[in-house]
Amino acid sequence: MTTPAAVRVAPATTSRLARLVTDVRGVVDRGLPPDLTAYLVGEQLAPHLGASDLLTEEQYEGDPDRYRQHLLHAERDGSFSIVALVWLPGQQTAIHDHVAWCVTGVHQGEEHERRFRLVSDGAVARLVATEDVVNGPGDVCGFAPPGDIHRVWNGGSGKAVSLHIYGADISRLGSSVRRVYDLRTDES
Repeated sequence: MTTPAAVRVAPATTSRLARLVTDVRGVVDRGLPPDLTAYLVGEQLAPHLGASDLLTEEQYEGDPDRYRQHLLHAERDGSFSIVALVWLPGQQTAIHDHVAWCVTGVHQGEEHERRFRLVSDGAVARLVATEDVVNGPGDVCGFAPPGDIHRVWNGGSGKAVSLHIYGADISRLGSSVRRVYDLRTDES
């Protein structure tokens, strides 16, 4: 007896999210370099941030134990994914980098970020904090590996919601994280 193939359940969507998916697809299908793709995808994301009709009610739900990822869209060919991350106060990621280009935009609240550079003397590697950023509603940033090492957290007093668009299929990978860094840091 054979078992049926896994069925991929489509996440709930809104008409605004469907328009965003179409706009992102138009950029990604151009086949441009990752850094330029991230920049142009950010331009498509920005006008949707803060709109009350972007997410469903369920896509605002957090988790009391850790930030929560809601998969909003995964392109069938694996070229990009869109997720909403819901952060309760104090929730954070580990220091990490990514498998592909990424664009983030704050939909609600604020998202804090500390960026790092990996340095090595040939024998010992460590992370050096290079920049602290606080992104508020409507703020967008993008990056492409290498050089995308950071930690993200909700440093505000209320719930934060951000949209992340990755140049990878998060529904298959489960996460955009390539590597978690457990190295000595020279954080300021």
